[in-house]
Amino acid sequence: MDMRRLLSLTRQAADDYGMIEENDTIAVGLSGGKDSLTLLHVLKSLQRFYPKHFQLAAFTVDLGFYGMRFEPLKAFCESLQVPYEIVHTQISEIVFDIKKLKNPCSLCAKLRKGALNQAALAYGCNKIAYAHHQDDFIETMLLSLSYEGRFYSFPPKTFLARTGLTLIRPFLYVPEAAIAGFAHQQGLPVVSNPCPVDGHTKRQYVKEMLNQWKKIQPDVKERLFSAIETASFSDWPQKRNRRTT
Repeated sequence: MDMRRLLSLTRQAADDYGMIEENDTIAVGLSGGKDSLTLLHVLKSLQRFYPKHFQLAAFTVDLGFYGMRFEPLKAFCESLQVPYEIVHTQISEIVFDIKKLKNPCSLCAKLRKGALNQAALAYGCNKIAYAHHQDDFIETMLLSLSYEGRFYSFPPKTFLARTGLTLIRPFLYVPEAAIAGFAHQQGLPVVSNPCPVDGHTKRQYVKEMLNQWKKIQPDVKERLFSAIETASFSDWPQKRNRRTT
């Protein structure tokens, strides 16, 4: 997928759910993975012509893992002329050494989001953009069905009353394969994840199951995402426009 198509899908999501408003300052959580790098790249391009003016800032939450490299991310942000900040934490020590959790993902995510929120607020941001793509929405729904017994997927836009921040997910309509192809084509500086449980989570299991399912039913992801869009989730904002393809 080329930049033009990525921009089109990202703008469609932003327009459908009112993700971007005039004079927003949007924080992008830059983990170093293909998704967040592509999101920052696309939002920077969208900034040039979107009818509502907005500013960007990028933040990497340093979890404290040995071997995490930040120099490529800093250079990438400099090339885009996007302010960049590293948020140092001791999250890895808390979840692995102090708490000694066998399933640390939930607490890690909570602490990571808290650190990102604080840094974004201190900078003056009013919104945070997550790089969750279409596959993430589908996988979240399957995780909820399988482990919680309910039909749920996270919303495209969420207002956090406690902080005043609004979370947006502009890659709602973008498939993961498109992001992977774009990141490879553009040579984005993907940084490897040193987390010891990476690739051994429930989400990874659902991802692999979904890929096997796709071999039997090639359009299964499109069908599942359509089910998510048509469901009446109480925490999903109402669409402003009807989506066109």
